[in-house]
Amino acid sequence: MKQYEYRVSRVGKPAHIDSQWDKSIWSDVVALRLTHAMGEYPAHFPNTQLKMVYDDQSLIFIFHVQDQFVRAVAKEHQDAVYKDSCVEFFFTPGTDIAEGYFNLEMNCSGKILFHFQKTPRKDSVQLSEVDIQKMEIAHGLPSRVEPEIEQPTVWTVECRLPIAMLQTYFPNLQTPALGVRWKANFQKCADNSSHPHWLTWAKIHHPTPDFHRPESFGTLIFE
Repeated sequence: MKQYEYRVSRVGKPAHIDSQWDKSIWSDVVALRLTHAMGEYPAHFPNTQLKMVYDDQSLIFIFHVQDQFVRAVAKEHQDAVYKDSCVEFFFTPGTDIAEGYFNLEMNCSGKILFHFQKTPRKDSVQLSEVDIQKMEIAHGLPSRVEPEIEQPTVWTVECRLPIAMLQTYFPNLQTPALGVRWKANFQKCADNSSHPHWLTWAKIHHPTPDFHRPESFGTLIFE
């Protein structure tokens, strides 16, 4: 089975979060691409890339999506953003997936759904609004996209995720540092668009779309 690995570089100073894919912090960072589809191969397969770095306090990551048929109707954080044009970061802050995982899902308008769970879909814990407000999120599209944008559209979302915030839910968190490894996957979906699709970075061997498969996570290697 193919090993999916992504190396995450350390940066010395905090990045400004503004959803700009071409700014200097990202210029030398290698992007990963989502190349696998779940379920029937979609008629629309958006080119989706991600870059990630870390500093002393945070993970910083940005998605860049060359998309079409884009919509976003979620009104608040913790709404069903996966029904919109959405990107996702599922991760275990260490190497033992038996300890659980976070699912962080962000639509193109910057609304997020953020849960922690030990058993997929059975014991989900919603992160508090207080914790969500500690995050920084920037997006390039309006806060609501409806009707659907049918023409080709490029959108980005960028996020600063404070590491300390995660320890409330995952006490055995491995703080990013040289040589530390996390298990993770990245996804793109748009369940309620006119052209639904379910894309992943690390391939998930399952006959129907289901991102909640930590056994298929790839590996983040911090440098």
